Amino acid sequence: MARKPRVEFEGATYHVMCRGNRQEAVFQDEKDQERFLDTLEEVVKRNGWLIHAFVLMGNHYHLLLETPEPNLVEGMRWFQSTYTQRFNARHKVWGHLFQGRYKALPVDQGEYFKTVSDYIHLNPARAKAFDLETGKLADFKWSSFCGYVQPAKRPGFLTVKRVLKSHGFSDDASGRSLYRNYMKRRVLEILHSSDPKEMDESWQKIRRGWAFGSDEFRVKIQEALGSVVSGKRRDSFMGEEIRAHDELEAERLLQQGLRCCGLTEAELPELKKGDDRKKVIAWHIRKKTSVRTEWITTRLKMGVTSNFSCYVRAVEQSTEGLLWKLKNKITK
Repeated sequence: MARKPRVEFEGATYHVMCRGNRQEAVFQDEKDQERFLDTLEEVVKRNGWLIHAFVLMGNHYHLLLETPEPNLVEGMRWFQSTYTQRFNARHKVWGHLFQGRYKALPVDQGEYFKTVSDYIHLNPARAKAFDLETGKLADFKWSSFCGYVQPAKRPGFLTVKRVLKSHGFSDDASGRSLYRNYMKRRVLEILHSSDPKEMDESWQKIRRGWAFGSDEFRVKIQEALGSVVSGKRRDSFMGEEIRAHDELEAERLLQQGLRCCGLTEAELPELKKGDDRKKVIAWHIRKKTSVRTEWITTRLKMGVTSNFSCYVRAVEQSTEGLLWKLKNKITK
């Protein structure tokens, strides 16, 4: 099963979410929800985290979490295992409480951050956890939104300034009122949506993929991931995020190989599919990355992929001649 990245760096912000094992409840009553928030407060104090938004939704939870220090993995391991132990002890059950690994998508600044905070606070409305026509979003007490609009109910671990600032509001009576009205309008959008399914699909990037942000931000995350890969921890990272990093690295190696062999991209289509220079560049990319064979053969104009393994093996086994010389030159 593909695994999502655990990219850690100072000042990172994540959309963290996790569901109950087999979609079962992780909160059976209010006591569980209180215990979850108590455990969350403990992990925040232990690790110096900032919680910008949260919501507890029966069989899953969402957090908008910032880590001033690169300690997401260690903190989440303690947090989920500790809550699981407390839940199991209280209900006299055993085994896994959560469904596999939690998701942790790095989140960009600006509109991306604002969008995730809206998504988390609107979860009860989307799930119709209260009457959208007569009720209020603040009626759902297991969300940080209550703490935003009612400071007396604000948990000690919740920080609100960054979310309010992303909307252009301040943490005072006027700003809180503006934020309340803004979210009320968003709830009405959900209530009167002509196509709820289409609205739900618009949120997909917030809970799927491997990062939520601009192209520049995604490159930054890919580079951070690359440092982990080069540090021999690749076995912990698979899937779309690795392919994205590998394609960046493969492109760099391809350009390096072309220069080393005195070629340009424009010349590639005119060369034989099994040209020795192409073989060596392909071998080098295969050795240093895990990009798909199709990517390499397409970029190098090498034709069908069925010959690829023969090309690579020829370079690997070469001990003399042009292939051997090019192999030594490209690896220097």
